[in-house]
Amino acid sequence: MAREDRFPVWEAVLLAGVAAAFAAGMVGVYVSMPNSDYSFLKLPRNLQELQVLTDHLEDYTSDYTVQVLVGYCAVYIFMQTFMIPGTIFMSLLAGALFGQLGGLALVVFAATAGASSCYFLSKLVGKPLVFSLWPDKLRFFQKQVAKRREKLLNYMLFLRITPALPNTFINLASPIVDVPYHIFFLATAIGLIPAAYVTVRAGIALSDLRSMNDLYDPKSIALIFLIGVVAVTPTLLSKNETQGKASDMAASAN
Repeated sequence: MAREDRFPVWEAVLLAGVAAAFAAGMVGVYVSMPNSDYSFLKLPRNLQELQVLTDHLEDYTSDYTVQVLVGYCAVYIFMQTFMIPGTIFMSLLAGALFGQLGGLALVVFAATAGASSCYFLSKLVGKPLVFSLWPDKLRFFQKQVAKRREKLLNYMLFLRITPALPNTFINLASPIVDVPYHIFFLATAIGLIPAAYVTVRAGIALSDLRSMNDLYDPKSIALIFLIGVVAVTPTLLSKNETQGKASDMAASAN
């Protein structure tokens, strides 16, 4: 029997091809921008770097809106696809550049597209990686998905809204445990809205942020968890009903 964690050469080549396609798209956006000093263009790793990036991009956004939008989406999707940390700074940037509604729509679109790209890439080449990195977590996820198959959308919404499982793991593991794409897509597009709303709203007042600890206040965290509980309630009720019916059948048989 072949080992699950083997990574065939053709899969590595395919992965490199996808990365090259994303890189080519970002280079295309870069060369379409006017001649200028773009030394400020780098992925922000802290609030100070994000503020510098925002200050520079504000000058371009009004005159080169399409290029900034395309470049933003390309970078965000690339980061999501290849599990590069830092998308929270990209969400803050969306709020700072495009406001509440525009930033929220942009983040939800880019995050959903990036998660979908990661989903399909994992479906093609991700199994060895997931088995290698999270064997126990993968078995747990597989059991939970199997138990909640009838109310799977509610369970996936719960996972997206709350930090019960990391989003990166969900993106990679979902195709491996047979979560249908339409369920994955809906849960992602809807479930990411609460956290995206909080982050984009914080990005509007970026200059007031002193640390990432200021991003999620207790009220915001409580609201997100409440929404997650509401999302998963139908799944729990369905499970209790099923167990109740099984008990009644066993009692009547005796």
